[in-house]
Amino acid sequence: MGIMTARAPEPFRVVFVCTGNICRSPMADVVFRQITYAAGLAGRVLSTSAGTGDWHVGERADHRTIDALDRAGYDGSAHRARQFAHGDFSHNDLVIALDRSHERILREWARTEGDADKIALLLSFDPAAQTLDVPDPYYAGPEMFDEVLGMIESASRSLFRQLEPAIRATP
Repeated sequence: MGIMTARAPEPFRVVFVCTGNICRSPMADVVFRQITYAAGLAGRVLSTSAGTGDWHVGERADHRTIDALDRAGYDGSAHRARQFAHGDFSHNDLVIALDRSHERILREWARTEGDADKIALLLSFDPAAQTLDVPDPYYAGPEMFDEVLGMIESASRSLFRQLEPAIRATP
C-alpha cells in the first residue's frame, strides 16, 4: 500500500505583457508581487512579465521605471526583459495585456480558445479606470511613469481582490 502525501496546490500564475517589457509590464509584475506578498500569498500566486517585441531582451527595466518604482517603495532592480513565448499561454492562468494593442497581438498568437480565454486587459479589472489602455510612458517624462504606476497599482489591487477568494479557498 502506497503512502499518500498531500501535495501543495499549483500556484496561480499571471504574466503581464506590454511592448518591450521595460516599462509597464515590469511595473505591474513588481506591484502585483508586492500585493501577493503583503497578503501572505507569495507562494500561492506567481507573476512574471514579458514583451510582445524582442528589442530589449535581457535588459533591465527602463531607469525611469526603476526610479518610479523606487519612489513608491518597490524594488524593480532584478527585472530582465524577455519576449512573450507561446509556452507562456500554457504556463500561466492569466495573460494580462497592458493595452489593447498588446491584447490584439496576444489574441493573434493564441492557438486555442483556451489560450484566448486567458487574455484580459489590466485596466478592465479597475472599476474606476477611465480607459482600457495603460499609456506608454516611454517617450514621456518621469511624471508620466509615476502616473502610469498609479494606474497599475489601482488595477492590480482590483485584480488581486477578484482572485484572492478563489486562491485562499484552494486547499
